[in-house]
Amino acid sequence: MKYIYKESPEISEDKILFNLLYFNTKTNHLFICLMTMLVLSSVPKVLSAQSTWADKLGFPQGKKVILLHMDDAGMCPEANAAVESYIENGHLSSAAVMMPCVNAESMIDWANSHPLADIGVHLTLTSEWKTYRWGPVSDPAKVPGLVDPDGKFYHEVPDVVMHATANEVEIEIRAQIEKAIALGHKPTHIDTHMGTLYGSAEYVKVFLKVAEEYHIPANVIDLSVPEVAGKFKQQGYPINMDVIKNVGEYRLPKLDNFTSVPEGSTYEVKRANFFNLVKALNPGLTEIIFHPATLTENLKTITGSWQQRVWESQLFADPVVHQFFKNEGIVSTNWKEIMDRFESKK
Repeated sequence: MKYIYKESPEISEDKILFNLLYFNTKTNHLFICLMTMLVLSSVPKVLSAQSTWADKLGFPQGKKVILLHMDDAGMCPEANAAVESYIENGHLSSAAVMMPCVNAESMIDWANSHPLADIGVHLTLTSEWKTYRWGPVSDPAKVPGLVDPDGKFYHEVPDVVMHATANEVEIEIRAQIEKAIALGHKPTHIDTHMGTLYGSAEYVKVFLKVAEEYHIPANVIDLSVPEVAGKFKQQGYPINMDVIKNVGEYRLPKLDNFTSVPEGSTYEVKRANFFNLVKALNPGLTEIIFHPATLTENLKTITGSWQQRVWESQLFADPVVHQFFKNEGIVSTNWKEIMDRFESKK
């Protein structure tokens, strides 16, 4: 009797059975059954080699590891105040700054005086609001495809993809990172405002290249799992074989999943929707983004989403939410810890 059994990081229960090939037609059936049971009993151990990114980074196995991330820091004073309050009170630690916005420098100044905070750059290529708007950090003459007739970024992602080359995108995102560094802050991570850098396969390639060159982790989702790739493709992202290949070759840590805090018609409904989102997550490393801001009349003039943002400035200071995380056994993390764990595994 002879059999072949090949262990692989991508092995599954079906593959184990498929690769257990017998070449003796006279083999006792009972022996086959015993061997099959023996192999299947090792499946959990073998599957752990496949694992999630949470497992790979050494988090407790099988846990939901959540990175709660505050987007849009620097956009306005109200966003900065909400981010600073969350971090100073020990509720959260991770946020990213929109460097083209007028309040970005004050947010970076605050980050410089709070070195334990996990502050990245929210790479921004759109300017979505009606009257409160911004344009490129780089010389507009060098990135004409990013600039609309008003001299600002375009409102929507499809307009950016239609007009801007990948080279122009690279010039601008490098300028935003360099501006943070020039102000004395090395970003702990980079991500993408409104998902623009996932708007085309060429933009994705630039995003990953810049992250690797600066050795700053980006919010990159592992697309090696077909269900994950299919989910984001269904959401309208151009997930093709080139994107999957480029993400597969990316040399910094990745996320298993990425989502956002749901909206709600009341604060209580929003909180319940968030709880349902978390309960439905699979084990692994998930980033959940949201956009907190404190309530002012000025905020109401900027965005129609002001109420959701105000509730999001309250949600993670809520004792009910804290208890929910304890009850669910949620492990919290941030990009600093992720990168520290990644470097220690090398």
